[in-house]
Amino acid sequence: MATSGESSQTTEEKNETKPEEKKEAFDEFYTEVKAIEERDSVLTSKQQIDRLLRPGSTYFNLNPFDVLQVDPETSLADIKQKYKRMSILVHPDKNMEDQDRAQKAFEAVNKAWKTLENEEGYKKCQEIVEEAVVRTEEMMKQKRKQLKKEGKPAEIPEDDISKYKHAVYVQTCKLFADLERMRQEREAKDMHERKRKAQEEAEEEEKKRVAAEWNKNFEESRTGRVNSWRDWKKGGKKAKGTFRPPKPKMERR
Repeated sequence: MATSGESSQTTEEKNETKPEEKKEAFDEFYTEVKAIEERDSVLTSKQQIDRLLRPGSTYFNLNPFDVLQVDPETSLADIKQKYKRMSILVHPDKNMEDQDRAQKAFEAVNKAWKTLENEEGYKKCQEIVEEAVVRTEEMMKQKRKQLKKEGKPAEIPEDDISKYKHAVYVQTCKLFADLERMRQEREAKDMHERKRKAQEEAEEEEKKRVAAEWNKNFEESRTGRVNSWRDWKKGGKKAKGTFRPPKPKMERR
């Protein structure tokens, strides 16, 4: 009869996918993904525009790999070729009957390429995907730990490779969204700081202008004030001058 420890170990072994099995499942899933990408790569202009402007596109289009429909490991040279094909496909000049929507789709494609076009941006975006994988793995670990604590089988939806890839995709989108939010907050803060400094400088300039005008008026009236003082002083001597004795009267005899 198996002990409780042996039973627990057997259950865990059943719930844990072997590395070779996981790799085989991943390879199978990856083949399916590439097939989907190949299918999507021949989408019509309208279908690509619809995809790029679907509900939530502002959120999804922050992920440049998703916009250009390329794997994060795709080389920059291949990404550039994909960008060229897609930008031509959704260009407003090629979609005269739907120019406004085509313009928005074209801008999304162009922005995605601008994010990835140099090695630095490309590496940063790859690091975001790698961080998404780490966070997904940690989330799965916590889920299994909680199930084990509750005495339940440690089976989670992400054990299915398709659900695992979706979880990584969702986490990747969240990370890109978080970075965009922080960028906007930093930009708003910088703008507020620039506005504050500009206001302080304007107030300081106004103070200097008022002081300069006051000094100018003061100097221009200086001569007049000095002359007025001298005239007042001189006039005061006449009005209040020195004591004058009364004229002597002739005696009458």
